[in-house]
Amino acid sequence: MNAPESPPTPAPSHESPFKGKTGLTRVWNALFYSVAGLKAAYRHEDAFRQEAWLALLLIPLALWLPASGIGHALMIGAVLLVLVVELVNSAIEAAVDRISLDHHRLAKRAKDIGSAAVLLALINVAAVWGLVLFG
Repeated sequence: MNAPESPPTPAPSHESPFKGKTGLTRVWNALFYSVAGLKAAYRHEDAFRQEAWLALLLIPLALWLPASGIGHALMIGAVLLVLVVELVNSAIEAAVDRISLDHHRLAKRAKDIGSAAVLLALINVAAVWGLVLFG
């Protein structure tokens, strides 16, 4: 009779030690990480800072302009989408720069694609606002 096989040993985890948090502790920590991320983006990213100021102008304007509730929501959502895409773009750029500051075609591609995503989000703002306001 053969001895029973022991289960395979799991590979060592290289994940963050903070990944184990659950429940309200995780939500509470995530809130502070998110606020820290917003502060870092505002402090270090010129484009995010410019788009944040634009959002502070456009969101009240969207609420003031004559549009339906759905129209207001679409206009505000389009503006917030620019901020979201800019945050992702900034994160990609920071990660690429952390890996290497050398010029590399793949690093350039990653940064250019992130920039293109921001451009599309800005075009989306113009399209949504134009359609809501001018039908």
